[in-house]
Amino acid sequence: MIKCIITLMSLILISGCSAIAENLTESKFEEPQVLKNLNTEFHNMPAPATGKAVVGIYSFSDKTGQRKPSPNMANISTAVTQGSEVWLIKALQEVGGGKWFKVVERVGLENLTKERQIIRSARLSVNDKRELKPMLFAGVLVEGGIIGYDSNVMTGGTGARYLGIGTSKEYRQDVVTITMRMVSVQSGEVLLSVSVTKTIISTGSSMTFFKFFDMGTKNAEVEMGYSINEPVNYAVRVAIEQSVVELIKEGERKGFWKFVK
Repeated sequence: MIKCIITLMSLILISGCSAIAENLTESKFEEPQVLKNLNTEFHNMPAPATGKAVVGIYSFSDKTGQRKPSPNMANISTAVTQGSEVWLIKALQEVGGGKWFKVVERVGLENLTKERQIIRSARLSVNDKRELKPMLFAGVLVEGGIIGYDSNVMTGGTGARYLGIGTSKEYRQDVVTITMRMVSVQSGEVLLSVSVTKTIISTGSSMTFFKFFDMGTKNAEVEMGYSINEPVNYAVRVAIEQSVVELIKEGERKGFWKFVK
């Protein structure tokens, strides 16, 4: 009877491992997907009564210098993205249904300037006297960055085993911190400043089976497990988008703009 139970448990564990491996294999062939923000507050912000503000972004970088946490060896890969200004530009363009900000190109300003010079030279070579339209200037700058990435802020787990059969579950919590400010171009005054934190949860589950047979001369051992890690890049994006929301709220509280009623 005991051998039948052991055989049955082994088959269940092996089939579970096969199912996980099959799912991981199939996931390689999934079609690309567009990342969508499920934060309803981000999309449903009331429109501004004064129209769109022209915003410039020169950089929004990782200021932590944090490397990816690794228990075994030093890791040279950074813990967070080095191109977070991309998420900030997208967030400013999409917040409140795209009714709040008009973003001008500043990250690739050198490339833009060179291209305009090429257009001028090409027109002069064929006697085309048309002038390029002047570039928009920003009324405010949005600056800041990722100022904190704290790994293993909270760790823990549970487990139990009886007669060599047991399960366990572990979890780890990391925290990423974003700061963002809005600066007046005319005066250089910092008009608004906000900070937002976002937790990153990683969990792992496992099941083990260990048993001796034939008076301790033979043993059988089966293990199965999986882990789920929340993508750091997604957490950074969500924190940036929430920072934009808080920036708008703070500006309304301080009287820099009003919501359409």
